[in-house]
Amino acid sequence: MTFPELDLAQAVGFVSFALGIACFYQRDDLRLKRIMVAMNLNHALHFALLGAHTAVASALLSLLRTTLALHTSSKLVAFIFIAVSLAWGIYLSDAWYDLFPILGTCIGTYTVFCLSGIAMRFGFLLGACCWLTNNILVGSIGLTLLEITLIAVNLNTIRRLYRERKSAFKTVCDR
Repeated sequence: MTFPELDLAQAVGFVSFALGIACFYQRDDLRLKRIMVAMNLNHALHFALLGAHTAVASALLSLLRTTLALHTSSKLVAFIFIAVSLAWGIYLSDAWYDLFPILGTCIGTYTVFCLSGIAMRFGFLLGACCWLTNNILVGSIGLTLLEITLIAVNLNTIRRLYRERKSAFKTVCDR
């Protein structure tokens, strides 16, 4: 049995995979966003090593967006990023299915700026479904597996947060 050679770009991609899982496993919103910043930076490096310049720009836009979201919950900032994502995405799109990553990016932007807790995880879940659809349509096996994993981790985190909220509510009501 032979194994494919592991190059630097793919090794960095595996780091992104680990960061993605760590990111969406977080119950604390601030820690989630901090890990997401690191993940977006790592994505940019990964795409640069692969020579995917448009993906580098997208990852850097996500890095900037998430960094700003650490400091503000401004809907105005969210809508500016959504407008930029829509304009840039529509300009770069070549086919109808290119709308899925654009929609996923817009949902992620609104989510990271305007939502928290369980609602934020549902927003990320919806955005991940858009990215999963895109990855299936373009035939990306690795990214399809990553999105499936992130969806599963995110669903588990939603379940844990819901149980914690339910338990806390019951404790308050029992007093």
